[in-house]
Amino acid sequence: MPEISRFFGIIIAMYYNDHAPPHFHARYGAQKAVIDIETLAVIEGALSPRALGMVTEWAAQHRDELREDWRLARQHDTLKAIAPLE
Repeated sequence: MPEISRFFGIIIAMYYNDHAPPHFHARYGAQKAVIDIETLAVIEGALSPRALGMVTEWAAQHRDELREDWRLARQHDTLKAIAPLE
């Protein structure tokens, strides 16, 4: 699973040929969640409220870049790194 960003111990990644809807995976220690790019809702799994807040803030700032990486992943192209939350 290609990593596209990392911040405060949170790893953000996408799979190639993953199922719809467009989403990304967030991992924080043993916690894992799948987040919808459009709604920023948790589709699967769970993160602590603090980690989820940071992931949601980051994703809202980078939604267009996430959409582009989703498109690239569907085409099996190299994903672009996205700046971390600062």
